[in-house]
Amino acid sequence: MDVVFLSRLQFATTTIFHFFFVPLSISLALYVAIMETMYVRTGKDSYKSLAKFWGKLFLINFAVGIVTGILQEFQFGMNWSDYSRFVGDVFGAPLAIEALLAFFLESTFLGIWIFSWDKLSKKVHLLTIWLVFIGTTISALWILLANSFMQHPVGYTINNGRAEMNDFLALLTNGQLLVEFPHTFSGALLTGAAFVFGVSAWKVMKKQDAELFKGTFKIAGILGLIGFFGVAFSGHAQAQYLVQTQPMKMAASEAQWGKSGDPAGWNLIAAIDTEGKKNDFEINIPGLLSFLSYSKFSGEVKGINELQAEYTQKYGEANYIPPVRTTFWSFRIMIAAGVISFLLFAYGLYLHWKKKMDNAPKWFSMAAVYAISMPFIANTAGWVMTEIGRQPWTVFGLMRTEDSVSPSVTAGQVLFSVISFTTIYAILGILTAYLFVKVIKKGPFDQKPDERMAQDPFNDSFTGKEG
Repeated sequence: MDVVFLSRLQFATTTIFHFFFVPLSISLALYVAIMETMYVRTGKDSYKSLAKFWGKLFLINFAVGIVTGILQEFQFGMNWSDYSRFVGDVFGAPLAIEALLAFFLESTFLGIWIFSWDKLSKKVHLLTIWLVFIGTTISALWILLANSFMQHPVGYTINNGRAEMNDFLALLTNGQLLVEFPHTFSGALLTGAAFVFGVSAWKVMKKQDAELFKGTFKIAGILGLIGFFGVAFSGHAQAQYLVQTQPMKMAASEAQWGKSGDPAGWNLIAAIDTEGKKNDFEINIPGLLSFLSYSKFSGEVKGINELQAEYTQKYGEANYIPPVRTTFWSFRIMIAAGVISFLLFAYGLYLHWKKKMDNAPKWFSMAAVYAISMPFIANTAGWVMTEIGRQPWTVFGLMRTEDSVSPSVTAGQVLFSVISFTTIYAILGILTAYLFVKVIKKGPFDQKPDERMAQDPFNDSFTGKEG
């Protein structure tokens, strides 16, 4: 194992683990804001209790997300110093703005939200949690702006062998950002919906505050469907943009080796032979790849071998083919996980509409709990496709991965940090899961569920004790 591989492994490990918490923070902040908005509008303590309940889970997730995010940014100086020197003037600006503006916005108002329940008016206190949600969303926007530059570099000039920013507006209006941000935000909405949906289904199945959690179950199902369709449509737009800016990634994600016909077919599955640069077996749906690329069932999508020849002529002799199997299957895992979530949301809303939640099949309730993992799997697979599919580039067309690592760092040093970080993440993951389960089992009230009368928490007679 060389230093490049280990550095990539470390960055993948830290990024994947950190991104477990980012979309959940965005969406849980939204759920807390919605619950408190309903409390302010109706005055019902049930909504206040739900805001505090989901708020506790948000705080746990937010705290762990901060720790993992700090470790992630350290890597740019530790393992990727040549990359930082080359694009630091461009890449560093959005990261600095994220820390100084978005993070301080969300953390400051989160602190006010925690400690000012009885010190501010209801409407002013409500404003603080909406500002937290806005802050988490803006934070993601700046991070994605930096990533978008790596996918499609714009707004820069090369001066003295370094990339320097010369058009900040071009960064803000980068076409990659305009398709990547809606896709990521929709994925975050889907992630939070699956979490709230699964927890609510479990509480209803266990008859713990069942009436209370039927309401959050319904809200999560609706927002989950919105998130799913948001992911689908924004993903379609992203695929079309990809054909124009990174055609090799598009070809690899579909295992299209030779020159595609017109119309181009989409491979549902394929047995990929990377050494022979062909597919030994494939199930192909005619015209579908053209539709994904151009919104019509015609149009040619260039194949990997053809693009390799073009890239060689443009960038020089090198292997420009990314790991095709990883890119191909990660894309399909992402789609499959999203579809499973969609089916559960749809069936769950059907049960709620038919007022069958009290007698919902046990398999469905347990499936809803386990399906909390589906958006996390989809998010991870999507980022694997995005980053692996860009190889061998760190910044597409400008800087290769092998030229980006720190020249003074040894493989042994990176291996030690990989093991250390992975151990820390394992401990944090176990601790986070333990705290989540503890809060979920306790529920939104101080007293035990069986000490209260089963009644509709959303009517005017509800007098449940606040958590």
